[in-house]
Amino acid sequence: MNDKFEANWPVVDLHCDVLCKMQLDSQVDFSHSSLDVTKERLLEGNVKLQTFAIYISQVLGTPKFEHVVRQIELFRQHVTSTSGGLKPLLWREELVALKNMSAARQMVQVQQTGVEKQAGKITNWDGNGTNHTESPWALLSLEGVDALEGNPFYADVCYALGIRLIGLTWNYANWAADGIMELRGGGLTRKGHDLVNRCNSLGLLLDVSHLSLQGFWEVMEEAALPPIASHSNAFARCAHPRNLRDEQIRALIARNGRIGLTFVTMFLKEQGTVHAEDLLPHIEHICSLGGERHLMFGSDFDGIEAHVRGLEHAGKYPAFAELLLKHYSEELVKGWLGEHALDYLRTNLPSKMLS
Repeated sequence: MNDKFEANWPVVDLHCDVLCKMQLDSQVDFSHSSLDVTKERLLEGNVKLQTFAIYISQVLGTPKFEHVVRQIELFRQHVTSTSGGLKPLLWREELVALKNMSAARQMVQVQQTGVEKQAGKITNWDGNGTNHTESPWALLSLEGVDALEGNPFYADVCYALGIRLIGLTWNYANWAADGIMELRGGGLTRKGHDLVNRCNSLGLLLDVSHLSLQGFWEVMEEAALPPIASHSNAFARCAHPRNLRDEQIRALIARNGRIGLTFVTMFLKEQGTVHAEDLLPHIEHICSLGGERHLMFGSDFDGIEAHVRGLEHAGKYPAFAELLLKHYSEELVKGWLGEHALDYLRTNLPSKMLS
């Protein structure tokens, strides 16, 4: 294992579906063995920030705002509670503090002689024999606005409850826009445009993964802050509709947005067993379009039906980093694993001082 990565390189993951699993099964808590993402696995993978998507399953019937509120309750009860141990991320200032804390930790590691590695997590010992394990941070996103019940002003409530990132659709049409799998391929509705304007006013970030092509271009034009595609790959390397066309990738780069490569097997390779190495052609292609400073990862853990070999859960990130380091420089790999996402959020999350 590369000690420099393990100790000092933060990993950021922009998408997982843990909360949906919790909502559908009351027996699932944040330590449940069925989850790809748990606190233990985040620590094992050196994941410093995990985004938790609120996705309302079709199993629940007509999406209602109470379903969103329930997942936020689960987030607070299981993820950011004392037992869950993660810290909720709301403001850009918190990431500045995280950056300063990480820099201070690295200085201490150079000076100190005792670093204990236990169960895949880094425990730093100070001169008094006290251990300090950094708790990961947790960011809330909304995947599809179906449950906002056609009311753009529910975005205000989402913001007040801690959501900082919104994707207008899942795969199909709702009151705001068409998803990418909707055959008619329409764009935003009138209320969808109103919602984008409301997000602009609030400082909510917009996610274009899952949007129809027309919806993508309308959001790119209207969004006040740079949008992201939290979990999408390159269409040129795997022709699934959910992947990004070259012109979309170029547009996200031009806006200084971000592209989170995802571990959904059908988005990586059209057939056959999928291995971690199969992400490399997508990385190469996006870099060839000028996106080497805009790449990050959005695994879609706990929303994946079949796992990539070598990327079965959040604890596998260090091994994945080793694979990347065989092909790319430390600077590039460190950026893709976390720094590009952190730089984006430090710049674009709302400021507590201005709110």
